[in-house]
Amino acid sequence: MKSIKNHLYRQSQPSGLWFIGEISENRDFYPKMDHLVCFLSGSLALSHLNGLDENGEHLEMAKKIGQICHKMYQNPTGLGPEIIHFNIENRTEDVSREDSYVKSLDSHSLLRPEAVEAWFYLYRVTKDPKYQEWGWSAFEAIEKYAKVETGGYSSIDNVLRKKVRRRDKMESFFPAETLKYLYLLLTDDQEILPLDRWVFNTEAHPLPVYN
Repeated sequence: MKSIKNHLYRQSQPSGLWFIGEISENRDFYPKMDHLVCFLSGSLALSHLNGLDENGEHLEMAKKIGQICHKMYQNPTGLGPEIIHFNIENRTEDVSREDSYVKSLDSHSLLRPEAVEAWFYLYRVTKDPKYQEWGWSAFEAIEKYAKVETGGYSSIDNVLRKKVRRRDKMESFFPAETLKYLYLLLTDDQEILPLDRWVFNTEAHPLPVYN
């Protein structure tokens, strides 16, 4: 985490939003963040929950990464794109410039679970209802744009267009993870699978914690 903070944790311009970037093979910093990276927010929330976050720094990072993951969903369809890019140069003369943007080649949505997973952990740790609100908005967008009338849900070619084109393909992680984390985030019974007694593996399968 120290290395991530020192080398990958940067702020966008002009609003100073925190995100996790990448380092290329030439050691250049590349201001892009895959939807997959949203998992880190949940891991940091778990770090706080399990007493590994002495000064609260991990939880603050978790909140900021969870926030930028929510920003990924702020587009015409409300679905998360595969990758988001950030502006990191401070150009005071360009007042209309946005902090982030989505390239057309990265605008597809596979209905990935990592953002919802992060909001689930953040809600369990903080009890802040905004994470449930974000999850519900994502669910409504999935129902509106990804649901197939004959059954199932489909990946979307471009989240920036309300007239969506479906890929006729549903990833296995969508029912296994995305829907599971949405249920756990939104259910009234938050005692289901308490995090001091259960741990979720990479594919969201709950495993009991043995003393």
